[in-house]
Amino acid sequence: MIWIRRAAILLLVAIALSGLLAPLLAPYTYNEQDRESANAAPSPKYLMGTDELGRDRWSRLLYGTSVSALLAPAAALCSILIALFVSSLTAFGRPALSHFIAGFTTICLSLPWIFLFIILRSKLPLDSGPATLIAWTFGLMGVAGWAWPARVFTASIAEIRQSGWLMQARAAGISPPRIAVRYAWPHLWTLAAAQLYILIPAYVLSEASLGLLGLGVPVPIPSWGNLLNDLNHPGIVDIVRANPYILAPLGLLIIVMICLETMAPARETAL
Repeated sequence: MIWIRRAAILLLVAIALSGLLAPLLAPYTYNEQDRESANAAPSPKYLMGTDELGRDRWSRLLYGTSVSALLAPAAALCSILIALFVSSLTAFGRPALSHFIAGFTTICLSLPWIFLFIILRSKLPLDSGPATLIAWTFGLMGVAGWAWPARVFTASIAEIRQSGWLMQARAAGISPPRIAVRYAWPHLWTLAAAQLYILIPAYVLSEASLGLLGLGVPVPIPSWGNLLNDLNHPGIVDIVRANPYILAPLGLLIIVMICLETMAPARETAL
């Protein structure tokens, strides 16, 4: 239903804005510690309580949202741009280059990227700044995810090149640049928007999964992934009973996934 989609969009916008405005909304910085209030219960001072180091969970959730909810679309956009570039080379390059890129794309689709990601992450210097580590984490995700969209774009470009309307446009004397800008690119950008919609939730879940393995955004920088890592504590049942807000990152992740899935009919229209 339309009103459900609108509600989902509004909720996603609110979550994104809370991440953008984290420095204004958060009462504390993400790494500010109060050792005397470690594992404190929710209170007016700490709305969601504190973690084992005395850091405010509410503040860390806001800053984590700014990392996961905002940089996952950036990583997805990186994958789309790489895919568009590679598919253009495949479609309009020389046959030898096209065959090489097609084979390389197939190899990339079959690679165990999780192991490559572990190797590349291990090469990052430990004294790198927070911005550098975050950029590398999501940058690697963006570079690793280009192969499948590239396969889709290549097939679409090949279909356009063999379409009847393209032959008619050429016969009518319309210049190739005008055909590309006026007719071909709008179709391709619609497809790119659909692929972007598919990749964003995939990257949000990928970052959360990597964070659970300790391979995502490095601590003490918060993200949904490493905030969920608190759930690996052996006494998690007792901790949740004492402070249910420890499940807030998981609940927020589920809400975002439900909202994106609610908007799925829009994706079908785009395709």
